[in-house]
Amino acid sequence: MSRLHRRISSSVSPRARSWSPHSAFAAATERARAGTLTLEDAHHLFDQLLARPAPVHVRSLNAALARAPDSATCRDGPALAIALFSRVCRQESGQRMAALTVHTYGILMDCCCRARLPELGLALFGRLLRTGLKTNEIICSTLLKCLCCAKRTNEAVNLLLHWMSDPGGVTNAFSCSIVLKSLCDHSRSQEALDLLQTVAKKGGDVVAYSTIIHGFFKEGQIGKACDLFHEMARQGVVPNVFTYNSIIDALCKARAMDKAELVLRQMVRNGVRPDKVTYTSMIHGYSTLGRWKEATKTFRQMTSQGLIPDAFTWNSFMASLCKHGRSKEAADFFHSMTAKGHHKPDIFSYSILLHGYASQGCFADTINLFNSMESNGIVPDCHVRTILIDAYAKCGMMDEAMLMFTEMAGQGVSPDVFTFSSVIAAFCRMGRLADAIEKFNQMISIEIQPNAVVYRSLIQGCCTHGDLEKAKELVYEMMNKGIPRPTIVFFSSIINSLCKEGRVSDAQAIFDLVIHFGERPDVIIFNSLIDGYCLVGKMEKAMRVIDSMVSVGIEPNDVSYNTLVNGYCRTERIDDGLILFREMLHKRVKPTTVTYNIILDGLFRSGRTVAAKKMFHEMIESGTTVKISTYNILLGGLCGNNCTDEAIVLFQKLGAMHVKFDIAILNIMINAMYKVQRKEEANKLFAAISARGLVPNASTYGIMIRNLLKEGLVEEAENMFSSMEKSGCAPSSRLINDIIRMMLQKGEIVKAGNCMSKVDGKGISLEASTISLLMSLFSKNGKYQDKIKSLPVKYQFFDGVS
Repeated sequence: MSRLHRRISSSVSPRARSWSPHSAFAAATERARAGTLTLEDAHHLFDQLLARPAPVHVRSLNAALARAPDSATCRDGPALAIALFSRVCRQESGQRMAALTVHTYGILMDCCCRARLPELGLALFGRLLRTGLKTNEIICSTLLKCLCCAKRTNEAVNLLLHWMSDPGGVTNAFSCSIVLKSLCDHSRSQEALDLLQTVAKKGGDVVAYSTIIHGFFKEGQIGKACDLFHEMARQGVVPNVFTYNSIIDALCKARAMDKAELVLRQMVRNGVRPDKVTYTSMIHGYSTLGRWKEATKTFRQMTSQGLIPDAFTWNSFMASLCKHGRSKEAADFFHSMTAKGHHKPDIFSYSILLHGYASQGCFADTINLFNSMESNGIVPDCHVRTILIDAYAKCGMMDEAMLMFTEMAGQGVSPDVFTFSSVIAAFCRMGRLADAIEKFNQMISIEIQPNAVVYRSLIQGCCTHGDLEKAKELVYEMMNKGIPRPTIVFFSSIINSLCKEGRVSDAQAIFDLVIHFGERPDVIIFNSLIDGYCLVGKMEKAMRVIDSMVSVGIEPNDVSYNTLVNGYCRTERIDDGLILFREMLHKRVKPTTVTYNIILDGLFRSGRTVAAKKMFHEMIESGTTVKISTYNILLGGLCGNNCTDEAIVLFQKLGAMHVKFDIAILNIMINAMYKVQRKEEANKLFAAISARGLVPNASTYGIMIRNLLKEGLVEEAENMFSSMEKSGCAPSSRLINDIIRMMLQKGEIVKAGNCMSKVDGKGISLEASTISLLMSLFSKNGKYQDKIKSLPVKYQFFDGVS
């Protein structure tokens, strides 16, 4: 006796000696609905039915299979129903099964759509017509569904219009919605709207309107969607939760949270209760804009309504918090998941928070969270361990990273390409190319294929640390494996970094490598090389780069010329810089504000004040924008070349023009006013800093303290120093040394000693000039030898020094 036969027989009275097909059908139908009917049982039942002389109806079983949830015993109920029907059709004697009804055909056609066999559903409809059975609304709706699933939407539209024009047509609003949805799914929302307006008397319900509104939003036509929403209200169709959710979700994705809030209030006012989708959209919208207070409030409002967010919502919100550096707040939500009993954090939750902690360098929290996984029954996978390895590696803690890497294998977790990528990239950054290559070879030996990221890390490491032959070998290896080789942008970044470090020879070698691969250098790479040569003072080589640019058909731009002009000015070759400046004009490369600023600064530094003022007027006449940085150079240059009175007049004139100064300019002018003995004006300018919306910086306080000490106002200088510390401005080593020397020179030994005591523990050391002054004042024959005890004990070794 079969397993199914035994199960069914057990439910029949012991007196029954014959097997009942109807009872077997009933039992099988219940098991299909419960998700416990296996494929073997279903086919065995049909074997027995087909052997029976009496016909048996199969509609109830097919209906149960069509609606059965996926389970371990039957993954696809609709497909099974179709398979059973096919077996019936293949029998030689079709009399053993009862004649199929229109309802059976409807069920089977729906199964075909759900099993992604819409063409078979259309064939079934043709068979239905040949039987002479009369169609009904369900059959018509299912036929439209089959056409739409088969991507024959135009035929569905034509058929729907035909039925709608027939007074006795067998269709309904549901049929219309099927076609509308298909049009919208294929980005044909306008056609869907036209169809709706054509059949509005029969099809204009809330489902139809909502479907098209959602379609418009998907296509980015927000205006049309909103217009249709208002038209819907004018037609007296009440929006449902799906309608509102479509609008709110679209507005949130467009970051129009104020409008989304208005729609949400309207939704509640109209008696439509927000659901999980509504709140999730709002939370996502607030999170995207970094409005965490509103996002958190919405999250709590959601739970207070009895709507428990699913794990995806929890994890998404946590991920958003971590992405914006708010891991501590994410942790609060993480722990509330279990505390409130809503959800048990899964491995994705742990991954999100671990990555957040690691990104912010919270290693203690990272390790504690990692250790808590096992106690909560979560086994760390490769991804979780890679997060920790990557965090350690990026901070240069390679011993810890490699320990965890080694432990993975011992715990049965195999590293993947991302794990190796993190380790290799870290070794390359540290210049440990041998270790990086070793890990590269290891991953290949265990059949993990390196990806483009791994290759780029190795190539960058080789380029940065001088092994260009290996870099070349790796590039060819990438190409042979069909992996796209690094682009010109990749090499440009490396060249720029090396040039910034003054390693222009290494950068030039990589440039030559780029040419070797047949890449065409762009203006960015050339400008990086120009900057590198200028940085190390090799102006002739920088000019040769310009010639190389022109030879390959790339015209130097304003950045190229600005870099060269700046290089000449920094090497005190201002005349060469001016020649190049005129060449820009000749070649129709318009000088920018930066260009003029470089020239002005160079002229002032070389003491050519008249030429600088002339250049400034030329700048104005050319229509080039004069920025605050230009005024900074102009005023500082005038003051530095003993034209302080002229600078003050210009400063006052600019003030009358309501030019908004920065603190750097005020620092220049305060110092200048002290220099020409206009102390009251200097003090007033300092006092007015806050009124101008600015905050004194370390330079401001340093200027004031030095000038107060020069005037002998030691107490005022001490008060200013205290104000500086209270404001959070840390005094520089240079300022401390200046204060000590000035106090010593004025005989303020005790106060100088107090200042020296502040040096300890601040990473500030006494300069050679300060030590020299101390030795001269407190040595055996020094002026203040008798006051040596006023200095901190550690500095009293000067006593007796000759």
